Amino acid sequence: MARRSSNIVWEDLSVEVSAFGGANKNKLLLHANTGFAQSARLMALLGPSGSGKTTLLLSLAGRLPANASMTGNILINGKKRNWYHREMSYVAQEETFLGTLTVRETLMYSAKIRLISKMTNEEISKVVQHTIMEMGLEECADTHIGNWHLRGISNGEKKRLSIGLEILTQPNALFLDEPTSGLDSASAFYIIQALSQIAHGGKIIMCSIHQPSSEVFYLFDDLLLLSGGETIYFGEAKMALEFFANAGFPCPTRRNPPDHFLLCVNLDFELIATSSNSAMDLKTSESRAALMQSYKTSETMVNARRKIHNLISESQEEMVTESDMRTSTSTWWNQLCTLTQRSFLNMTRDMGYYWLRIIFYVMVSISVGTQFYHISTHNTAILIRGKCISFIYGFMICLSCGGLPFFIEELKVFYGERSKGHYGEAVFVLSNILSSLPFLILTSVLSGTIIYYMVQFHPGLTHYAFFCINLFFFLLVVEGCIMVVASMVPNVLMGIGIGTGAIIFMMMSSQIFRPLPDIPKFFWRYPMSYLSFATWAVQGQYKNDMVGLEFDALLLGESRVKGEQILKTMFGVPLDHGKWWDLTALLSLLLLHRMLLFVVLKYNNRTKICMLWYYAKVFAGRFSPSKRPSDSSKKQLAPRPLSSQEGLMSPNFAI
Repeated sequence: MARRSSNIVWEDLSVEVSAFGGANKNKLLLHANTGFAQSARLMALLGPSGSGKTTLLLSLAGRLPANASMTGNILINGKKRNWYHREMSYVAQEETFLGTLTVRETLMYSAKIRLISKMTNEEISKVVQHTIMEMGLEECADTHIGNWHLRGISNGEKKRLSIGLEILTQPNALFLDEPTSGLDSASAFYIIQALSQIAHGGKIIMCSIHQPSSEVFYLFDDLLLLSGGETIYFGEAKMALEFFANAGFPCPTRRNPPDHFLLCVNLDFELIATSSNSAMDLKTSESRAALMQSYKTSETMVNARRKIHNLISESQEEMVTESDMRTSTSTWWNQLCTLTQRSFLNMTRDMGYYWLRIIFYVMVSISVGTQFYHISTHNTAILIRGKCISFIYGFMICLSCGGLPFFIEELKVFYGERSKGHYGEAVFVLSNILSSLPFLILTSVLSGTIIYYMVQFHPGLTHYAFFCINLFFFLLVVEGCIMVVASMVPNVLMGIGIGTGAIIFMMMSSQIFRPLPDIPKFFWRYPMSYLSFATWAVQGQYKNDMVGLEFDALLLGESRVKGEQILKTMFGVPLDHGKWWDLTALLSLLLLHRMLLFVVLKYNNRTKICMLWYYAKVFAGRFSPSKRPSDSSKKQLAPRPLSSQEGLMSPNFAI
């Protein structure tokens, strides 16, 4: 028979994050945590910063980072966790969107990527419209989300949109990390009220909450109060006040209950007032220890254990059909088409992604055309032609770094969607290539046409076509190189610096600065000149322009100089293969860079872990015990406690 309700049970759940390098011990974020969540009930995770709220949500959602290890049992409907990403959704505290899309378009593209392919556009539109109405997004449905040049929706609407994206597929469980953070009281109340309605519709919903108002607090059915990764209270939210009163910490009459709970267990505060009329103050470490001991011996904990046993027993007796656990998703081809369309729309609407760069490319092309206007075949034009080609394939291509900030924003969206199992790296890489092709073709044709006819390179349609094609492939390769850099750096500033450095590094092993025979053979000639995209692009254009041309004699009375002779003697360009082989080599580098991008995206988490280990090892010596400050200065240099999310994503440096 079909299951009417669902539940999640976790027993003795502990999470430890690895420390990299030095003598630091691993950081324990959760310690022997036990509890359960049921459908049709809304649960709040309350606690001070660093208490383990985010860690618990990530553990239940199956999204712990690679440097975290988990022990304990997580049972879903009485069985080991085996739900697919579609069945369990996680909403991070800060979700990233493509700001050029509207709310409706964002939901529509996400639905096409994730819903089954057999659904028609009309059926998907109905699902999207229902989600818009359920989350109260009707007024802003056709408003852009907003970016650097488009005014968008409010923070509250973004929070509701992030929730709407997750309920599109009707998951059985929904985990939210502080959905009310940064919102006013009215917006926070509306979001929790909407979550309460969704939960009472038969879903499991757990959300961490940051200092809710009393009105928001009483919308929750259950409460899990954490401090330092340990359970202070777990039970019905309305019974929490009675528990604190019985433990000797009654809530003052005019104090917000969640504020009182946090004051009693937050170790950041030295003293608390146990009541409004009490003159005696207690240390929070003492009140926290008393509350933990009170919970361990309370009837509330006994009832929770009994409830967990009953839930497991009842779940094992019920039968779950395979159709409940497995659901068809969108096909790979449909995901590729949808992502390509979405990326192309984003590139079209974002002025900074390609349009501004196209304008700059045209302006630079006109500048090149006027600087090298109508180069003749006089002997003085030989070096000028070489300088012109070097400028085109050297300094002009540095404009490609301008697209790095926009690609990083697109990467953030990809990382979020990939972590939820929406699609993989191959689809993303291919869709990005396909969506960028029209813009790069337009750039190469406009720039190539302006430069070719103003400079008057080797006449002929095939020479013009090769020049534009060579420039197009060169732009593709440079874009791929910039994307690889963007996927490895932590921020835009480092990306621009490293990206520019990578392009210049590739230029140094080409004919732009020195003829190939004069380049040092070790490293620069072999293998760097073969791996440099500038080498093949410049070499191909040299041949395209000079092979077949004749220049005026260098001395009076001598015969005219052929272009082939100039390429061999003056520029050191080998003529053992033609220009089309150079273009083929450029195409091979294009494929290599895209494959490298795929590998970096696929294993980027492991790469970041290795980088964290390296930096921790390098800096561990600086903060070793022998170099620590004296006791008198320790108090001033004591760091603030790491939050649970900071502890998960970064090494625990001890200062």
